[in-house]
Amino acid sequence: MEILPKKFGLRPQLAVEIRAGGVVAARAGGASSDAGILGAVARAELGRDAVEPGLKPGNIKARAAVVAAVKKTLEAVQEKGTGRAVTVVVPDAVVRVLLLDFDTLPTKAAEAMPLVRFRLKKLLPFEVEESQVSYQRMVATGGAGSSGSGGKELLKVVAVAIPKAVLDEYEGVIREAGFEPGAVLPSTLAALAGIEDEAGAAALVVNAGSQAVTTAIVENGVLLLHRSVDLSGNVQVGILAEALVVTETVETIAVLPLVDRDASQQEWAMQEALPPFGRVEGREVGSMDAGMSSGSMLIDTVTVTTTTSTLNGRLEEVVQAVSVAAAYYEDLLQRSPSEVLSAGSTGAEKLAAMLHEAGFGVVSDARTGESAVTVREIVGAEALGPQAATTRVPACWLAGVRGALRS
Repeated sequence: MEILPKKFGLRPQLAVEIRAGGVVAARAGGASSDAGILGAVARAELGRDAVEPGLKPGNIKARAAVVAAVKKTLEAVQEKGTGRAVTVVVPDAVVRVLLLDFDTLPTKAAEAMPLVRFRLKKLLPFEVEESQVSYQRMVATGGAGSSGSGGKELLKVVAVAIPKAVLDEYEGVIREAGFEPGAVLPSTLAALAGIEDEAGAAALVVNAGSQAVTTAIVENGVLLLHRSVDLSGNVQVGILAEALVVTETVETIAVLPLVDRDASQQEWAMQEALPPFGRVEGREVGSMDAGMSSGSMLIDTVTVTTTTSTLNGRLEEVVQAVSVAAAYYEDLLQRSPSEVLSAGSTGAEKLAAMLHEAGFGVVSDARTGESAVTVREIVGAEALGPQAATTRVPACWLAGVRGALRS
């Protein structure tokens, strides 16, 4: 799945992701046959408060430490001929991602961008004139509900907006480290680019870190959902075993609509779900940055029945975010997810333990015939070249840089 167009041919052969807790860098395998293979990887840890992602300037709290970490990791993976251009993967919390429908949109970016920016003007929690906007047309899916009121097929677009002042912070760190930002991608969209496109395949992706959790649904290379929840002030999501206090209760959770323009302008400005085949008559769905139009939400509420755990702090918000995404998955695709792909620094093993203890899915049981909802890393051993495979970098840190390099 290719996320967001590249300005100049192929993306750089180097990628770096800056997130709360650390920096990870990677180099592409090199040969065209090595698409998606990481030739080298390196990681540097940061203090918990070194990076605090958000939509306002001041994300980089310990600038010298972050610059040093970026320089150290990129120089560790760089080799002769790779140059100093870098794809920069930034936290989801510093961008807004929206899914939009357009009846029509000019093919030339110079003509389409003003229309996209106009659509975003009332939907973003920051000034669109002071933001950098990108958009990508999604593959047409066809089917029921795929056309507008006039019977014409709707154009589906994913758009991303980031305040310029915040973008300057992250690009400035790269330049201070002696490299040049050649492209910028948000963490989860970068990770999605590393998923193999298979006919009829759908994936539920969870990018959980210490300060935010993002859930996404993609089917046949088409993004259906992208939603982030802020966990600022929460205990680290990666440390969960000691924080779980399990209770054997079952409760029904009423899920609020992802977007309700009249009730919550703040929620309306967040990432939204889009029906796979267009709009629902009589409702409009939010749009986002460059290239997305508004469509309508498929449902107003979803009821999720699950066994829940009592979690210290706000760890339960991670489980709730996954439950909401799973409910949308079932409603949009008419089947339950059998697998969750992990893309965050929490890691698949810890995320699986959290979801299981909270009652999301069940453990396989031959006696009852119940099947498990499995959790696995997006990046497996097959994506690591010989040099990368011998480096002690957890796979959970590699989804973003691997997707950024897979072009």
